[in-house]
Amino acid sequence: MATARPLRATVLLAVPLLLLFGVAIEPVRAEYGLLYVYVGDAEHTAAHRYCVQYNPQWGALPLVPAAAKKWPLRNASQSLLCKAADVPAGGFHAGAALVQRGNCTFYEKARLAQSSDALALLVVSKEELVAPGGNASDYENISIPIATVSHKDVLLMGKLVVPKNASLFVSLSAPREPLLDYNLLLLFVIAMGTVAVGGYWAGVRDSHGRFKCKREDAEGEGGDGDGYSGSAEEEALDVSPLMIFIFSVMCCVMLLLLFFFYDYLVYVVIAMFCLASSMGLYCCLAPLVRQVPLCTCRLPATWRPFLGGRPQVRLLLLGAGCMALAITWGVFRNHSWAWVLQDILGVAFCLNMLCTVRMPSFRICVLLLGILFFYDIFFVFITPFLTSNGESIMVQVATGPSKSTSHEMLPMVVKVPRLAATPLSMCYQPFSLLGFGDILVPGLLVAYCHRFDVQVQSSKLYFIACTMAYGVGLLLTFLALALMRMGQPALLYLVPCTLLSSLLVACFRGELGMFWKGTGYTVISKSCGKNVAGTTVPTLGEEASEQSPDSGDETPGSVRPGGKVPTEGSPLLGSL
Repeated sequence: MATARPLRATVLLAVPLLLLFGVAIEPVRAEYGLLYVYVGDAEHTAAHRYCVQYNPQWGALPLVPAAAKKWPLRNASQSLLCKAADVPAGGFHAGAALVQRGNCTFYEKARLAQSSDALALLVVSKEELVAPGGNASDYENISIPIATVSHKDVLLMGKLVVPKNASLFVSLSAPREPLLDYNLLLLFVIAMGTVAVGGYWAGVRDSHGRFKCKREDAEGEGGDGDGYSGSAEEEALDVSPLMIFIFSVMCCVMLLLLFFFYDYLVYVVIAMFCLASSMGLYCCLAPLVRQVPLCTCRLPATWRPFLGGRPQVRLLLLGAGCMALAITWGVFRNHSWAWVLQDILGVAFCLNMLCTVRMPSFRICVLLLGILFFYDIFFVFITPFLTSNGESIMVQVATGPSKSTSHEMLPMVVKVPRLAATPLSMCYQPFSLLGFGDILVPGLLVAYCHRFDVQVQSSKLYFIACTMAYGVGLLLTFLALALMRMGQPALLYLVPCTLLSSLLVACFRGELGMFWKGTGYTVISKSCGKNVAGTTVPTLGEEASEQSPDSGDETPGSVRPGGKVPTEGSPLLGSL
């Protein structure tokens, strides 16, 4: 089981990152607006549209172009407008001032423009567009709208054909995005599918014996010689209260570190995601590849010290392909199509974690979900009162802080672009995000429910109820997202739905005691004939009783002393 150690190490490092984000976020965008440029008669000419960023605290923009005021454009784009000498002779004559960015604050430019009879301020940025910021006292003294426009768009404006004795007019508007988009349906399907498949897979794997003895190969080695493959797929990590405490502290620490040192740590997280997601994809595909009767030969024994075994060529090629896919995403992660690769890797990542991280009892599930429930609420709803800019720490980290110079986003989310075209589509490609924590945290409970179903033979009742409750909680999250138009702590809705549904089923079936503590049964492994924590989950603080490997009179799957053997009159059989 030498290869189990790298997997456990990866899990221990990856789980805090996976649990880092429990937030569903509205389409990711800054405050974008549209600049309409008219040639000549503003009432009867078609407008040329350009993208701008604005700050509504300087001045709100109308939602529809028809309601926007039109101003003559006063081109002072060669001026920085940082001192009185930069103001053109005669001022801006009730027009929109176009000036260069730099050398002073937006407030100083706006103060000079407003005092010089400007009705709007357009700041030309040669770098990436930013929302013009300021202090609370600055906003109170300025009453004109301020927006930034790219230098490239200003050059395009300069190429417009303007008839003699005509001039350019401009207006600003900020169209509202629709409350809902079809991409939420795709996001729902991805999340529901991952939770359902991961939970079902976890139960099926446990039903065949979670920990299997290594099969001896022709040379007497453990497993099938896959080294990092076979044993890694069967290795599991049972969660304890101490681990939950450590993970929770690590989540808080890592979130705060990312908040303060985002531009440095974001690349570390990206590298870890590439490594862990490629391993997750490998573990998901390896069982399928093993069914293909090709490239079954093994590497020579000389590779054993480097690979921990003699892996089959087909599995080695699979591992290389998974790593290549992760590297491809890492190189092209900022391209418009990269979200597809990110979601594939992310789903594989989550599926592997749902099968690898195992909850031993319902009370451990309650402890984990309860702690992260309050963690989610605190970092989404409470931290805006503690930060200087009044924004949520979790939302800022998940979407990338506005002051970030790297302009990178953390990959620990499922992201889906808007599918419907909107007026602001020319400015950005908006995404809806769902943190991995919103899939994994409830997903671990769903996996536990299916394992319990296998143990008590309840026809997947717990699994189906918990999965449906997850879907209801996710729909409530999307509804709150649309109504409140702000990032939502999805666990606020998912945790109560999943916990209550599981609890109600256990009460209805009279199995609350077993469900709360875990069943305490152990099963004889079919592969090696000795006692393993396979299809069962031992009670908290209770180790599976050690069995002699010489006990050969039990049949595979028979119950051994780890709890009471059910009889016909027992509550267990009576509830089936």
